[in-house]
Amino acid sequence: MKHFQHFKTAISGITLPEKFTFPFYYEPHLLAKIATTEVQSYLENQTDFEHNFGLDINNNALAVGKMFGVLVVKNEQDKIGYLTAFSGKLADKSLPEKFVPPVFNMRTSGSFYIKGELEIDAINAKLGVLKKDKKYLELKKIIAENTAIIQTDLAFQRNRMKRAKSERKSQKKKAITLLNEVAFKELTKKLTQESYNNQFFIKELQEYYQAKIEKISKEYKVFEDKITSLKKERKEKSNYLQQTLFSKYAFLNQQKELKSLLTIFNNPTVKPPAGSGECAAPKLLQYAFSNNLTPITMAEFWWGSAPNAAVRQHKNYYPACQGRCKPILTHMLAHTEMDANLLLENLSEKQDLEIIYEDDALIVVHKPAEFLSVPGKDIKDSVYTRIKEKYPSATGPLIVHRLDMSTSGVLLLTKTKEANKALQSQFINRTIKKRYVALLDGNLSKNSGKITLPLRVDLNDRPKQLVDFTYGKPAETDWKIINKENGKTRVHFYPITGRTHQLRMHAAHKNGLNTPIIGDDLYGKKEKRLHLHAEFIEFLHPTTLKKMSFTVAPKF
Repeated sequence: MKHFQHFKTAISGITLPEKFTFPFYYEPHLLAKIATTEVQSYLENQTDFEHNFGLDINNNALAVGKMFGVLVVKNEQDKIGYLTAFSGKLADKSLPEKFVPPVFNMRTSGSFYIKGELEIDAINAKLGVLKKDKKYLELKKIIAENTAIIQTDLAFQRNRMKRAKSERKSQKKKAITLLNEVAFKELTKKLTQESYNNQFFIKELQEYYQAKIEKISKEYKVFEDKITSLKKERKEKSNYLQQTLFSKYAFLNQQKELKSLLTIFNNPTVKPPAGSGECAAPKLLQYAFSNNLTPITMAEFWWGSAPNAAVRQHKNYYPACQGRCKPILTHMLAHTEMDANLLLENLSEKQDLEIIYEDDALIVVHKPAEFLSVPGKDIKDSVYTRIKEKYPSATGPLIVHRLDMSTSGVLLLTKTKEANKALQSQFINRTIKKRYVALLDGNLSKNSGKITLPLRVDLNDRPKQLVDFTYGKPAETDWKIINKENGKTRVHFYPITGRTHQLRMHAAHKNGLNTPIIGDDLYGKKEKRLHLHAEFIEFLHPTTLKKMSFTVAPKF
């Protein structure tokens, strides 16, 4: 079989997994690791395609890293091998034989997609010519200049009228005590006429300017109408092309049940995210099911430099994304027995919640790692539920702030609404001091610094965050090295803001410290726990207004 690859490494003594990999949270099986090593060796030495992954420090222009995947399979002769695929497209748009083909190849010669792209390119060319037309640019400049002059003059005239009105009012006020009735009426009549004259003048001036602008704009509007019409045509063709493309993507499962992308997402008002079906995992499973191959285990890894927004580490394993892949893989793996979803294991039930301080207004607890601050969709046990059970008569909303499930440390709660409001105000005004300890997977070159990378949720892969300078919320973190130990760095983090995953993103992102926190299963490498701990908090007591602080040392 063309894309079925035999292991170069001896695998005869390796036990096959009993169930298939749960693709959204997993520890790669040994077979998947071996397949990954072989594919990475190929990538380091291949001459089959050209793509700048950003691994050459002398060639970082237009560098784009990529997600690759391996799928260990068994063929009809009970032979074990593997398939490999990449997400999206390569820079040279080639389809090397090493990798399985896309679910739908939109770029075959003469395809509707190629024709559609050419039509859109032709519209773009026409738009380019119109927007660079000398007459169009000259008219645009004249209109802009005249509009500015008109607005300035109208503003001046309105201010003049306002001053004249004020002067008339002042005249009238003085005259009422100085003039007789007849003279006062004459003055009032004169001032009223001045007001009418001014109003008439400003109205005529506006009409004059409007006529002047319309005369200039008439020819300019011919260009604008053509541009608007071409943009509308381009949008209609693009939407049609996208919808047609979505309808061509159809995915199999183990029972050979076929579903299109539009059917899978099953919402006429919401389009599937761009790139749906182009990720490595759907490509691999589609080829396997199409060719009667039985999936055994899989893994996906990143190869190359990280994108500007997301955190990606070269050679690290990553789960399938939630937005594009989850609906597709839910269908494709519907009849496949998979490993348990470790994310739903309620590890907190095995742990105790330590209360380190309490009084009539507040409670301070030491939250263990892998323990929710508030109930989740599937896991109900949390700091909130346990404290609510322990103090059923507490009137406040209890929770003042949160820690990530994976983060341990000091967490503050309140027993009354008044205390909660007072402490919330301190958090909002950033008068509460917090300090975290983290152990980073590498050495830092500086001893301290500030990270300012705005963050927002990755809409296609919740709950992960992205760096976004346009739509992200401001996020600031001060940091300082505590010590270095065996190729790892222990640091203090001082978060100025409190965004979701802020410290994890600021540690791992290439424009932050570029050094993930040890055990970060979202932005680094999975281990027994995330080495991030909320060590210290300082605030004013909501009732006594006395300064209070609590410190709990990390257990790593």
